[in-house]
Amino acid sequence: MKESGFDNKVAKFLTHSISSEELDDLNLKLKDEVYHKVFRSQIEIDYTTRHIMSRYNADKAKQQLLNKIRQDKRSIRRLNLYRFGKYAALIVIFFGLGYIYWDHNYRQGRSQVMTKINEQITLELSDGTVKTISEMGNVSVHNKSGKRVGLQQGNQLIYHKGNKAKELVFNTVKVPYGKRFVLILSDGTRAHLNAGSSLKYPVEFIKGDSRKVYLNGEGYFDVTEDKSHPFIINANELNIQVLGTKFNLSAYPEDEQIKTVLVEGSVGFYDTSSEFDESSARLVPGHMAVWEKQGKTLEFKEADTELHTGWMDGKIIFSHMPFDDILKKLERNYNVHINNTYEELSQVRFNASFDTETITQVFEAFSKNYPMKFKVNENEVIISKPSK
Repeated sequence: MKESGFDNKVAKFLTHSISSEELDDLNLKLKDEVYHKVFRSQIEIDYTTRHIMSRYNADKAKQQLLNKIRQDKRSIRRLNLYRFGKYAALIVIFFGLGYIYWDHNYRQGRSQVMTKINEQITLELSDGTVKTISEMGNVSVHNKSGKRVGLQQGNQLIYHKGNKAKELVFNTVKVPYGKRFVLILSDGTRAHLNAGSSLKYPVEFIKGDSRKVYLNGEGYFDVTEDKSHPFIINANELNIQVLGTKFNLSAYPEDEQIKTVLVEGSVGFYDTSSEFDESSARLVPGHMAVWEKQGKTLEFKEADTELHTGWMDGKIIFSHMPFDDILKKLERNYNVHINNTYEELSQVRFNASFDTETITQVFEAFSKNYPMKFKVNENEVIISKPSK
């Protein structure tokens, strides 16, 4: 049965006065089909009233709404509208290429981070040699003595199991924008690396020592359990320690936060200036830890894990995200530079989902919901204010 508090949160969402905590609660409620249907109905009424009736006469508005409903019915199978409901239930307006709902929320302008476009996945060996990894390749990896320590099979690199190493020898995989890659470490741990990420790791772990790797970017880790050898991921100033678990870690250097979303198991945290405290608070499944880089504070809160792991299936999912942060993710995913000269957009938050769309189709979807001009020129996108 629907709670009265649900209606209040929906009203606040529609009037752009909802708090972050209320928005998180609303997202969780919308996993329930009953809440989802009610919310969808209210959003469609609000959209029709504010965005159609205010711009056209009643007859034209009615016809446009009817056309929209027919379009939804024709396209619902192709775009899996209902499937997306569990990822970001707040997105209920359909535009043919994605789902977008916007609201205004002030945010400081983003400093442009220009990243050199690199098309190839690379493997850096311990001696500094850099090898290019072809996604269709089948190549052996050898140590400096000539022994084979790993094998690349397509989009994954598998290291041989072993714990006889006397010293740590590190390799580093770098994944450019527009690519993803999977590493299977010598202990069996799987690391899915997202676009624009790198992982430094031992070719073989040492018996009796902790298993420590270094992440720059985003990765989903399925850690092999070994109580005698804790698994530690260093993300710049933050260390994440686990025994055996599944979680997503986002630690891009240009982001203001480091986010850890736990799917299974438990993880603990400590900064690089201290030691791990066994009695410290642990993250539990279905929750997210947010580390603020500037304030060096750690906050735990409930999270929809699928919103943060959809990238492994090729989805790009935004939930109440500022447009500037969306542009960062689009740059990484599509391997493009985006120059936003329309500063007003920096104050807008969106919820959206895309998977097979091209970068042009993505911005066509945004421009149908929020007036903007854009131009795609090879690996550059320029966004500007529309002329009156």
